Amino acid sequence: MLWSVWWVWLSGALALATLEVIVPGYIFLGFAAGAGSLAMILLIVPITSMPMILVMFAVLSLVAYLAMRRVFGLPGEKPKVWDRDIND
Repeated sequence: MLWSVWWVWLSGALALATLEVIVPGYIFLGFAAGAGSLAMILLIVPITSMPMILVMFAVLSLVAYLAMRRVFGLPGEKPKVWDRDIND
């Protein structure tokens, strides 16, 4: 089955990361990180159940998206504005 082959998920991660460069927004980057993580897991542990693979992909993508949202900030956040000069 093609879904359980690790290099298929790794090439999908590469395609999603390329799509992220074309359409920025950190949306496809979470899916790319999930697919890349799943490829590394499938390289170590062969899993043949397609529903299990898809659930793992969804969970890994969600975790990656939430981690990037925490690191890169929430949409709509503004940079801090300094009211007072440090040299005054």
